Amino acid sequence: MPRRAERKSTGVAVRRKAKRGQSKTFGAQPVARGRCEAQRQRLAYECARILSEQGGLEFDRARRKAVDRLGVSDKRCWPDNEEIQEAWLQQRRLFHADEQEQTLGDLRRHALSAMREFAAFEPRLVGQTLDGTANREHGVELLLFAENPEDVALKLLDRSIPWQQRDDQFRYAGGDHLTHPVFSFMAGDLPIHLVVLPLQARRNPPLSPVSERPERGIGAAELGRLVAAQS
Repeated sequence: MPRRAERKSTGVAVRRKAKRGQSKTFGAQPVARGRCEAQRQRLAYECARILSEQGGLEFDRARRKAVDRLGVSDKRCWPDNEEIQEAWLQQRRLFHADEQEQTLGDLRRHALSAMREFAAFEPRLVGQTLDGTANREHGVELLLFAENPEDVALKLLDRSIPWQQRDDQFRYAGGDHLTHPVFSFMAGDLPIHLVVLPLQARRNPPLSPVSERPERGIGAAELGRLVAAQS
């Protein structure tokens, strides 16, 4: 009988020890997740600061600069593009609310004017003027759809608008990378960028560099309501 009691008490002690070890192991996971989440937030705000200070940087370059500054090597703790964009928007609302409101109003009014001018090409407003992070240097980005990019060039010629042309590469769902012409001109002191896509791209536009989903943007009617509400 005493021996049985001893074995029983020993077994209880072992089970209690196992439970203590188990709780310690599982308790470490929320701590690690919390630490990683804090690092993601710090990196997102550092990325936003870099984008505000240096401008013109791609999100990936800003992210890598922030990683180098803060020394976060674990990629699982790196913020994605949408988290960086949200941090950027929050910083602008917090530190540059009045200035940003005026800048966005100007950009969107010029975008609406350009969309009406190029209505035959079914323009869509995309990018930073739409999401609220644009500055005057970045300007306005519109998607146009045409059978032939020369039709857009002829429209610019007809309106006596001087422009510059370049070719940019765009990524599509499925992994395709296609090159399309971009016509850029100045509307006062604001740059307007016209990305000319083939007609079939209306159903399958290029991916957003932020969300990595098809970037459909908004049309002139919706932008008109947005401008009216902002005014």
